[in-house]
Amino acid sequence: MKKVGIVMGSASDMPVVKKAIDMLAFFDVPYEVHVYSAHRTPREAAEFTQNARANGFGVIIAAAGMAAHLAGAVAANTALPVIGIPCKSSNLDGLDALLATVQMPTGIPVATVAIDGAANAAILAVQMLAIEDEALAEKLMAKRAADAEAVLKKSAEIEAEYNK
Repeated sequence: MKKVGIVMGSASDMPVVKKAIDMLAFFDVPYEVHVYSAHRTPREAAEFTQNARANGFGVIIAAAGMAAHLAGAVAANTALPVIGIPCKSSNLDGLDALLATVQMPTGIPVATVAIDGAANAAILAVQMLAIEDEALAEKLMAKRAADAEAVLKKSAEIEAEYNK
């Protein structure tokens, strides 16, 4: 199975990124986590990204706040799918990161999830890998069924309490 590369612009993004790590672990998808800044370590970020396919990666998740150029810098250096996680910061509540991540020029797309949406970034990465992995696709469908069952259970509890 291909790995998921996870890069974050700063170690301070780890509380957000941990949700992606946990979700990938839930699906038993291999991953690697790195801290590479688009601005402070551009050479290392580019080297990781340019070699990602050869190193067994199938998709890259890039998390960054504020100017949030990491996902775009990663996408510019690979043909692998890149998923951006805009991280909330004290400036503009993450809206700056969202806009920087989603507004990519034609030819350099970045799939972008919600601000701090790391769990969905991991699920999207799993869906991409599941295109070629039937067992992984089955795990995804089982999780969706379990999630639906949990919602219906909560609904039944609320209905029993309030619908008299």
